[in-house]
Amino acid sequence: MASDMAGGLPSPADGMSGGGAIGRLVLMPNALDLGSGHVVDLRTQLPDQAIARAAGLRHWVVENAKSARAFLKRVDAVHPLVAPLQEMQIVELPRAAHKGRAAPSGGASPWRALLAPALAGHDLGLLSEAGLPAVADPGSALVADAHAAGVPVEPWSGPSSLMLALAASGLEGQHFVFLGYLPVEAAARAARIRETETQSRRAQQTQIAIETPYRNEALMQALVAQLQPATRLSVSCGLGLPGGWSLTRAVAGWRREPAAFTPGLPAVFSWLAGP
Repeated sequence: MASDMAGGLPSPADGMSGGGAIGRLVLMPNALDLGSGHVVDLRTQLPDQAIARAAGLRHWVVENAKSARAFLKRVDAVHPLVAPLQEMQIVELPRAAHKGRAAPSGGASPWRALLAPALAGHDLGLLSEAGLPAVADPGSALVADAHAAGVPVEPWSGPSSLMLALAASGLEGQHFVFLGYLPVEAAARAARIRETETQSRRAQQTQIAIETPYRNEALMQALVAQLQPATRLSVSCGLGLPGGWSLTRAVAGWRREPAAFTPGLPAVFSWLAGP
């Protein structure tokens, strides 16, 4: 790891912490190709040092064990794993974390037990199904628990669809907010879109939202129907994948020429109202 890491200590390849008393929680990025039908070369989306770091970890907390094993097989093709895959300790995050429930304030967290390997001196990887763990993704509660327990947190750089979409949008990149998923019910969704446009205009703040791929078109139709014609709307689909694209237009332009989504590919939606 680079010398500007917290504490300035390199991360050992065997997955043990430098001092042996306590390990680190290693936030390991993943590629953005889950469920896309395209399997990219990990080296096109992750730094080689990050792949090597993943290869040296024996203990993992993951969003999904099956996809985590698939990720580690891809890691092994670049840097040999420190131990056979069947000997790895792979534990899934509780379902509550998947629903976005934060760790309770005060008292013991139900996820504290997941930090046991780190508290015993082993470095512990945290892996999401795609992109950066704990960013628009389960795992933030475990990171909070790590801080509370005195476990050092070691983030590695990798792809974030939100940041890639914002960078490609040409919209306001210094003031933005991530909204997550908008309401599914039509009336509530329409009201939320109008509310976010008002906030965008008042604060000159880019609004960012995501949706499950099979509802991309429904969200796009709602945005085009509810946003003002001059509001700029950016759509980024399948970023980091073959055929991925990003396009920004005024809403009036999207009304004339609707977006054509590729089935199954995730999309990020960003909009910025005029002053």
